[in-house]
Amino acid sequence: MSAPAAVEQRLQALRQKLGRKQHFEEAVADLAAAVRDHHAAASPALRDLMYSTVCRVATVLQTRYTTPGFWHAGLNLFLGTEKLVTNPSEKEQLKTFILRAREHLDEKENEESMPNNRETDTRFLFEGHLTVGPEPPPPAWLVAQNLARELSILAEPSGDQGANNNGESRAEEMAPAAAIMNFLNTMTVDGDLEAALEESLQNVMANPKVPPASKEVVANLPVVTVTEEIIARLGKETQCAVCRESLLVDDKMQELPCKHLFHPPCLKPWLDENNSCPICRHELRTDDHVYESRKEREREEEEDRKGAANAVRGGEFMYV
Repeated sequence: MSAPAAVEQRLQALRQKLGRKQHFEEAVADLAAAVRDHHAAASPALRDLMYSTVCRVATVLQTRYTTPGFWHAGLNLFLGTEKLVTNPSEKEQLKTFILRAREHLDEKENEESMPNNRETDTRFLFEGHLTVGPEPPPPAWLVAQNLARELSILAEPSGDQGANNNGESRAEEMAPAAAIMNFLNTMTVDGDLEAALEESLQNVMANPKVPPASKEVVANLPVVTVTEEIIARLGKETQCAVCRESLLVDDKMQELPCKHLFHPPCLKPWLDENNSCPICRHELRTDDHVYESRKEREREEEEDRKGAANAVRGGEFMYV
């Protein structure tokens, strides 16, 4: 095997090791040595592979790990590579990586220098992820915004208001909304806060926020190990739509019902805020009963409309 081919094979193996926490620091140190020893004599294609592997380190650090030792290893790699590359855009990107690594290490150093009697920082559920732990009380405008969202959902008309049972169900749904509205009508606020409340209410009533995906659904999403067959089927250029990294053999990917694949550390923050696929917007079930009820009513109304159209057209339009 020729020297360039051996270096290429070594780099491909290192890309695989970067995704394994127990081998990360070793892989970064080995990558730094490979770049240092072979960059000067490498072909343009091999230099591109070196640079893309260094970028992979930056992506893994920013999406998965917070340990200072990992970031120190990454910083040393970025500093060494930045001295060797000649492409201006690559040099600027590496300077960005260096700045981000130094900022992260400064933040961790400041946290460690805080008094020991401070409250434990519970932001991190595990490395790279934020929890939904105790938070300070929300401001008044946010409370009003959340209430308005509930009102906007509850206030939508039902598909069959003529039926007694639907009417009774609708009245039960609207009872909390009426109570909330009465409460809001008794609130008195002054100046800028009043204007902010009014603007927030108008915005949310026009564009109600969609709740995040159900925690149970997210926890049960299948994890797929990428194989040569999967890459051949999807194409070598297939990427995680969140971090924009290409899929590699043995990568662990979460699969949504629409069959799109994502790195778990990339997908979780998205589904903590949204209930749909980042690519095709296929919706997952949520834990919001009111929202799910509204969706069910919309489906029923759509079927009623199709049925009416089918009857008018003499069966020309069929639906399932």
